[in-house]
Parts: sequence; structure tokens; C-alpha cells
Amino acid sequence: MTRLVSGLVMVVLVVAAIWFLPTAWLRVLVLVVACAAHREFLSLAAGLGARVPALVSGLLMACFFALAVAPAASIGEATPFIGLALVVAGGLALAQSSGPATLVDFGAMLGGAIYIGVPLGQLAALHASSGRWLVLQVLATVVVSDSAQYYAGRMFGKTPLAPAVSPKKTVEGAIGGFVGGIVLMTTMGKWVLPMYPLWVLAPLGAALVAVGIVGDLFESKLKRAADIKDSSHLIPGHGGVLDRIDALLFVTPVFYAFLVFTMPRFHA
Repeated sequence: MTRLVSGLVMVVLVVAAIWFLPTAWLRVLVLVVACAAHREFLSLAAGLGARVPALVSGLLMACFFALAVAPAASIGEATPFIGLALVVAGGLALAQSSGPATLVDFGAMLGGAIYIGVPLGQLAALHASSGRWLVLQVLATVVVSDSAQYYAGRMFGKTPLAPAVSPKKTVEGAIGGFVGGIVLMTTMGKWVLPMYPLWVLAPLGAALVAVGIVGDLFESKLKRAADIKDSSHLIPGHGGVLDRIDALLFVTPVFYAFLVFTMPRFHA
């Protein structure tokens, strides 16, 4: 019951923010979410033995977020700042560790910044360039697929999907997720993406569900390696922010790339 109530509250708050907040304020809100998720990632990294300066890593994540949000014309202007941030990050990783640990520290610092900053920056860019409905489309696909996986797994789940990574995930749950994601993409897509026929929307929905499952398993593997059940206890019944957006972090870049390469009116 706690999971259901907190989930409904999250949905209402997210939809209200997407629908009513001006673009600038929505970017600030998404960046705050990115910072919360990044902090949880650093806790996972610490559990794996990586020593990452939180402030520098957070600034690096914000740089990648800004680069993903920025119009294509301004990417060249932002590149020197990204390069400088990488140099500083590498120097700090080198200064605080020795031997092979340096590579682990730097990898956690850079990987976490890209893993969280780029997808959430792209999500903010979608809102700025194409409006509310595209953002709601990708979020709804993830939410419906996740929910379908959860409930189909509870009702019909018997065959483990990836027992070494996430024992509770089942093949039956994944099938439910594919059905839910494809149905959502094809039905909602008739209005949000009317330029695409069903034979394009259905495979797109399947692809987003597939990468979302990979994103979920990726975070589960990080938590298992760090011997942590949830990334935090911020959201009652759901764990942390990273636990809620793990699939979205993989889905958004795929959806964004699809739009860039196939939609003539979409401008990154």
C-alpha cells in the first residue's frame, strides 16, 4: 500500500511539474533530481571501493547535464569547459589514490557524471524543444512498463530473468513489461507521434522496454556488488531516486537519438 500511494504521489507531482513549470524552472528541478541521483551513485561507488570527490564529480555531472541541454550550436562553446572539468577530475583522482585504484576512482567519477547527467539533460532538452507531450510519452512508457513488469512478475513470475543480478525479476514479468510498453507507445503515440505508423511505434516501444530492463539490471548489479539493497530510503516503498530512474537513464538516450535521426522538425 505504501508503494502504491507514494507512486501515485510521484506521478501527480511529476506530471504537474512537466505541465505547469516554465522550461527554466523545470531544468532546475531536473538538475536537483540529477544531483540526488548522483549522490546515491557516489554511495554505491564508495561501496565498491572508489574514492570520488563529491563536489568535483557533481560539477562534472552538471557539465554533462548542461551539454546535453544546450542547443547543438552551443556545444562547441561548452566543449572547453568539459575538457577542463575532465582534466581537474583526473588530477584529483590521481592525487588521492595510487596504483590501479586511480583508474577505478576516475572511472567512477566520469562514468557517474555521464550516466546521470546526459540522460536527464536530454530529458530537459526534450521539454524545451518539443514540449510537454514528448516528455510525458517517454516517462509514461517507462512507468507503465515498470508497473507491468512488477505486477505481472508477482502474479505469474516463475522463471528467473537474471538470478545472479536481480533474483526477483522474472521472464514473465519482462513479457508483461513488453506488452505494457508497446501498448502504451502505440496508443499514446497516435497523438504524440502521429507522423510515425504503428509498425514503427511498436518496435520503438519494444526497444525502449528492452533498454529499460537493461538499465534496471545495471543498477541492480551495482547495488549487489556494493552489497546495498536500495540506493537510499528517500521514497517510501520505492527506495532512492536512482532506484526510480534507473530504467529512464537508459531509455531517454535511445528515445532522444530516435527523434534526432528520424523526426525532421526535432532540433536538439
